[in-house]
Amino acid sequence: MGDDKNHEQWPQEHTGGEQPGQPEGGGQTEQPAGGGQQGQPAGEAQPIAPVQPETDKDAKMWAMFCHLAGLAGLLPVLPIIGSVIAPLIIWQIKKDEFSFVDEQGKEAVNFQISMLIYFLVGSIACAITCIGVALIPVVIGVVGIVDVVFLLIAAVKSNNGSHYRYPLSIRLIK
Repeated sequence: MGDDKNHEQWPQEHTGGEQPGQPEGGGQTEQPAGGGQQGQPAGEAQPIAPVQPETDKDAKMWAMFCHLAGLAGLLPVLPIIGSVIAPLIIWQIKKDEFSFVDEQGKEAVNFQISMLIYFLVGSIACAITCIGVALIPVVIGVVGIVDVVFLLIAAVKSNNGSHYRYPLSIRLIK
């Protein structure tokens, strides 16, 4: 029982390069993935699983720009279709150079096309009904907020190297 008490305390007290129970040389051995060696805590010094190669810094930057380009639809110069045209241009320029940009550019363009479709269908549906005409600004606001929120999430995720897939997106470009 006294041995368990010392075992629990050694990580706080031990400051040297060697761990108790190891040879004097301090050489570490690989531990099985299920837990530590006998006498060592299970969560310590376990081998790291192979990691996928890190996405190129430039690829992450251009993928982020593909997503952020959707904000061009908010500019008065390119209303509505600017949100589709700007990501499309960046994607077309950089898709052959970086596979990550190719994937994320397709996602960005598909999502912006989907938002444009939702905006047009919602506006037409509201315009058909006399009472719904007053709801057109609500449709524009809801679609706009959803667009900006998911666009910003995608930009941050792609800048971190994550492969982001938009919800509510119609995948027209594969």
